[in-house]
Amino acid sequence: MIYSSAQDWRNAPQKRVLLFGMSGLGKTHISNMLRKSGDWFHYSVDYRIGTRYMGEHICDNFKSEAMKNPFLRDLLLSDSIHIGSNISFDNLTAVSTYLGKPGDVSKGGLPISEYERRQLQFKSAEISALKDTGAFIDKAANIYKYDHFVCDTGGSICEWVDPDAGLDDPLMKSLSNQCLMVWIEGDDAHTDTLIQRFDAAPKPMSYQPEFLARCWGEYLSKNKCLGGEVNPDDFIRWAYARALAHRQPLYQAMARFGVSVTAEDVAKVENPADFTALIARALEDA
Repeated sequence: MIYSSAQDWRNAPQKRVLLFGMSGLGKTHISNMLRKSGDWFHYSVDYRIGTRYMGEHICDNFKSEAMKNPFLRDLLLSDSIHIGSNISFDNLTAVSTYLGKPGDVSKGGLPISEYERRQLQFKSAEISALKDTGAFIDKAANIYKYDHFVCDTGGSICEWVDPDAGLDDPLMKSLSNQCLMVWIEGDDAHTDTLIQRFDAAPKPMSYQPEFLARCWGEYLSKNKCLGGEVNPDDFIRWAYARALAHRQPLYQAMARFGVSVTAEDVAKVENPADFTALIARALEDA
């Protein structure tokens, strides 16, 4: 770890942390709070994915849909309109909409082959965005003159590293050498809440290819249906709880190279001083 003790962390003139864990437990909330304090640079991996690495894919998809409408088609072909996404730290809908959901096209689904293609695009994009962390640490300090840095990762970070390999995994080694890895850990109650929230409003997800293939095969077998007959929302609801269970031990293994804090304690953080104290306690317990 880049901070050897709680005192080392407290005294550090440049604090650098990477937050990871399930989506919905406070990573972006904490990152926004730190950014608004004026002393912290907020590097959003999801924002970087949407603007740098997936932006062209997203806009091409918009244009493909526009070309289906004769009115918009003529305007687009004559360069009379511009089509683009409006991605922000707080609005990443364009990214998740592009990822889509597999299943019946008449119900808004994608053929599984197209869904898998977009999943691989996202995997490549997220790995690239994570590798950019070091470059943004330098930009934060040298260009924008921020003392402190927080990397706000997506819930799928654990899918692209091999935490069992430890520091033999190049991405894990790079990230842990640059930032203090901080796992925001939820309990069973948090998991139940996340599942209920997702069930009420299912949204696109990214999955490890092997996990997706296994879930897709199990779902088709269980429901005795073909891929084109799958209800997209029903599938991703079914897969979501399995994804959370699949990711939990991966997060736990990653936390061996950093510290863990509870989502309950994170919810109590109101300012940077609270956050500094929370991480200091975690280092004392590490």
